[in-house]
Amino acid sequence: MSLLDKINKKKVPQHVAIIMDGNGRWAKSKGLDRAKGHREGAVSVRKVVEAAIEAKVKYLTLYAFSTENWLRPTEEIDTLMELMVYFIAKETDDLIKNGVRLQCIGDIQRLPEKTRNALYNCVEQTSLGTNLTLVLALSYSSRWELTNAAKTIAAEVKNGVLDENSITEETISKYLTTKDMPEPDLLIRTGGDTRISNFLLWQAAYSELYFTDIFWPDFDAESLYTAILDFQKRERRFGKISEQLEKEKQ
Repeated sequence: MSLLDKINKKKVPQHVAIIMDGNGRWAKSKGLDRAKGHREGAVSVRKVVEAAIEAKVKYLTLYAFSTENWLRPTEEIDTLMELMVYFIAKETDDLIKNGVRLQCIGDIQRLPEKTRNALYNCVEQTSLGTNLTLVLALSYSSRWELTNAAKTIAAEVKNGVLDENSITEETISKYLTTKDMPEPDLLIRTGGDTRISNFLLWQAAYSELYFTDIFWPDFDAESLYTAILDFQKRERRFGKISEQLEKEKQ
């Protein structure tokens, strides 16, 4: 019996975010080059997308390429970009068939033109999907995102569009790349490291964090369901105490 059957469908996290880590170490452990690890990681993306649909998750955000990743060797970056183009072109029809809408966040203009065009084409073709919104974080970092938001807000205050005294947390959220999405309920990191590496720092303020030693190429449907079951055991208080939550339930 799959762990899917054990999931309480009334308590499924609406938004799951994943730091997909461990492709290179997975390949190294098997005596393979890093490119093979990234290719196997792309296969895991498909498995997890399908699993998220089965579990009735509505938003799935994958940290695919950070702004810091531009510091990696040029050969590896080129491989990743080519793989991304191939994967998107190959998966577009299935995304449409499965009702998946693709979106992307990050400094997209920094990506190679071929990669950008593949992304934009897939975003347009999948725009009517209603089963799952798949968000790829590409050339993304929270510090980049928050810096841009601060610049835009400062400019609008200067131009009289915004009153500085009216700025709230909600105002800032509206200037982030995720403004049209719910905040992540569950943030997963694979690969054994226990940090969130400049990913959704504002949005994940109250996310439940789940760390696993499983390398991303080995992370599959059952791995996702295990994380969701762990999430469902937790009490999310958002600053309140247990007694308050119990009264609210009653």
